[in-house]
Amino acid sequence: MYEICPETPADEPEVEGLYDLCFAPGRTALSSYRLRDGVPRVAELCLVLRDAGGTLVAAIRFWPVRVDDHPVLLLGPIAVHPTAQGEGLGGLLMRDSLTRARRMGFDRVLLVGDAPYYSRFGFQRLDDVVMPPPTNPDRVLGLELRPDAWVNVAGPVQRETRPPVDPPAPDPTACTQVDPPKRPADDRTETPRPAPHH
Repeated sequence: MYEICPETPADEPEVEGLYDLCFAPGRTALSSYRLRDGVPRVAELCLVLRDAGGTLVAAIRFWPVRVDDHPVLLLGPIAVHPTAQGEGLGGLLMRDSLTRARRMGFDRVLLVGDAPYYSRFGFQRLDDVVMPPPTNPDRVLGLELRPDAWVNVAGPVQRETRPPVDPPAPDPTACTQVDPPKRPADDRTETPRPAPHH
């Protein structure tokens, strides 16, 4: 049994440690971090997954960005501890967080990643959305949380400069208990190769 909960300030050192373990040194110098710098996370969607013993095994974060003045969720980083990869835990976090995002009324999600992996969650290449260089355009992917949410949304991805409207603090009681996935899935792409754009 696993538990998925919103990340709290007490979780942050562990989450940062997990990202440091899973991603290449200098991860914060990647282009996607320029969109996050100084911008508050979407706290309700930043989730941690712990095993029955309370050990952090996976984490996911979301940030607000804009494309052509449309609000967009930027997904990432998502990471699974090396000892737990291949068990489908990244998929559990993806599905749980996207369900929460849809319930909260978000329309569209953007990420930079491997299309063969993320296509299983419904992500597709966005030909007309441009991440800051040197991002590979083939890795710019989007998901619609409502029909046609990406139609006519194009242009460069920009930092969210508008202050959040009374953002609620993450509710630590908004946790879900989940069973281990029945069929193991390959989570290796969630701990990218040396120079990913997360």
